[in-house]
Amino acid sequence: MRREFKLPDVGEGLTEAEIVRWHVKPGDTVKVNQIVVEIETAKSIVELPSPYAGVVADLMADEGETVDVGVPIIAVDTGEPAPAAPSTGTAPSTGTAEPVGPHEETAERIAALADDMVPRPPAEGAVEPGAHGSPAPKEERTPVLVGYGVKTGAAKRRARKSPPTETAPAQPIQPAVQPAPVQPAPAQPEQPAPAQPVQGRVSVLAKPPVRKLAKDLGVDLAALRGTGPQGSITRDDVHAAAQEPAPQVAAPRAPQAEEERIPVKGVRKMTAQAMVASAFTAPHVTEFLQVDVTETMAAVQRLKQLPDFAEVRVSPLLLVAKAVLVATRRYPMINSSWDEAAQEIVVKHYVNLGIAAATPRGLVVPNVKSAHTLDLPGLARALGELAETARAGRTQPAEMAGGTITITNVGVFGVDTGTPILNPGESAILAFGQVKDAPWVVEGQLAVRKVTTLALSFDHRIVDGELGSLFLRDVGAMLEDPLRMLAWS
Repeated sequence: MRREFKLPDVGEGLTEAEIVRWHVKPGDTVKVNQIVVEIETAKSIVELPSPYAGVVADLMADEGETVDVGVPIIAVDTGEPAPAAPSTGTAPSTGTAEPVGPHEETAERIAALADDMVPRPPAEGAVEPGAHGSPAPKEERTPVLVGYGVKTGAAKRRARKSPPTETAPAQPIQPAVQPAPVQPAPAQPEQPAPAQPVQGRVSVLAKPPVRKLAKDLGVDLAALRGTGPQGSITRDDVHAAAQEPAPQVAAPRAPQAEEERIPVKGVRKMTAQAMVASAFTAPHVTEFLQVDVTETMAAVQRLKQLPDFAEVRVSPLLLVAKAVLVATRRYPMINSSWDEAAQEIVVKHYVNLGIAAATPRGLVVPNVKSAHTLDLPGLARALGELAETARAGRTQPAEMAGGTITITNVGVFGVDTGTPILNPGESAILAFGQVKDAPWVVEGQLAVRKVTTLALSFDHRIVDGELGSLFLRDVGAMLEDPLRMLAWS
């Protein structure tokens, strides 16, 4: 039996996703829960497992294609027998109709069971279990794949399609004498119809993403022989043709395009929307402070020699993060958010420390949960794992949710400082610039020191100039003399 796996809602309330990379191809054998595809939603990249075991019959969406939730993306031949044809419910011996027994399942019910693999949107007022401490209504729970969350809503059956019927043309009245029966000709196997020329061009069987790829690589689809289903041209066919040496023909070069258009989607689209909302909702103020971090750089080198830090990466960002955590404890109002609906300021007595990370797919801000409870080695491990996951493009939505205050390390790009935009829902973000040698006055004498620039942006509805200045001053003081972190902890 051929079963189709439809793109599920992965528990984020989104309606579409982009196919990033297939892990299987037609003909491959797959097991239940084997990862078959990576998709990118507006928040992150998610790996989807197969709900069926069998042989991959078809990949129904190409890499780079955006697919709506509920649309089939892969077909698997499970090797199970096809369901029996539905009973007519008529007894031929007597000619009287009898109802179908309750144990006989019709094709319509089988189609409805297949539809149950795709979660439906929740009914109004329903709450996902665990989201707000309330279970979803039991009578409307729809079974979904493990790991995709629980969705509510009554299942809807797909309309049953009646088989097409052919109407015989009207025949003239024949005499009562019946003609001799005509022996039917032996059935001939159906042959696929060859491509017909249309207005001087040959029709080619290829999906739109494949056509775009061929256009970008300068490959003529009409000259290719497809290896896909029904002779369709695949991406591999186009790549193979592009790698073949081109014949030596003198021809003028096409001018290079002066513009390139990149679709705004996925993580980049979500980031853009969040930044616009933040910039035009919260009144931003940014303050700057130059700091002599010579002692901090020396402390980093000493920490690298300690056995407790042998398995973790120690960098100046570690001590900046620790300074922010200590200063947040001294000034709790900096770690708060504005509740517009309730007209309240929500002060948070826990710190989910966000670290802005640049990835090939856009900016993400995962956060270290309960960072205020970690010792220095634990904080170093958490920062290392966070950075490694972000670079691999595996940051999940839960890892980016619930941040309370953020650090953005622009110094790794060779930048002195900037005016960072607040992460939505937070009231402060600290930019840490590059550390470089600079002239500095030490005890009345000019010396070369390690200097950096800190920039603090804050929501002026919550944080006034005095609070922002005190917080920034204390962070700078702890980086000038790391011993203050111990004194103020």
